[in-house]
Amino acid sequence: MPLPWLIAVVMTAQVALGISPRADRMTWALENFPVWAGLVILAYTHRRFPLTSMCLHLLALHSLIVALGGHYTYARVPLGDWVRDAFGLARNHYDRLGHFAQGFIPAIFVRELLLRKTPLPRGGWLNFLVVCVCLAFSACYEFIEWWAALLTGEAATEFLGTQGDPWDTQWDMLLATVGAVCALVLLSRRHDAALKGAGSLPIEC
Repeated sequence: MPLPWLIAVVMTAQVALGISPRADRMTWALENFPVWAGLVILAYTHRRFPLTSMCLHLLALHSLIVALGGHYTYARVPLGDWVRDAFGLARNHYDRLGHFAQGFIPAIFVRELLLRKTPLPRGGWLNFLVVCVCLAFSACYEFIEWWAALLTGEAATEFLGTQGDPWDTQWDMLLATVGAVCALVLLSRRHDAALKGAGSLPIEC
């Protein structure tokens, strides 16, 4: 799907799920702000540094996961409720899916940046640094959740989405790390093919 169509899909989802969200408006804005920031960055960089179609499609998918979580709050997404009830789980796990995606999808974006902008070849060090960056990003996001809680008090409860789990932060970072590793294992070859097709894979790789 061409970039203008992907942007149209992302914007349509933002508008549709931003109309009367089930979450309060502040929570909705906090959850969706990364999507808005990403669209602005993409607008300024896509001509100088066009991402592969594969990377763009994954980022669009991530934005849809975020938009749905922002509309309902991650702890109340109906799909997560259905899975919880169907399998007798203790909580709505849509939040877990969101944090897995927080590692899985950025891993390909980070991999693309490192392969195209640094002399790193494919292999162990590249994979190690991709996972490290994704874990660092996840940790920074947990800082943001912490600061939001300190600044807004009870109003940030829905944004945090811990659902009473004292280890929620650790689970979030673990799942982001697992997501990054899974992306590298499952998608690296396809990503290399996408980079070669776009003429963006360095010769030394």
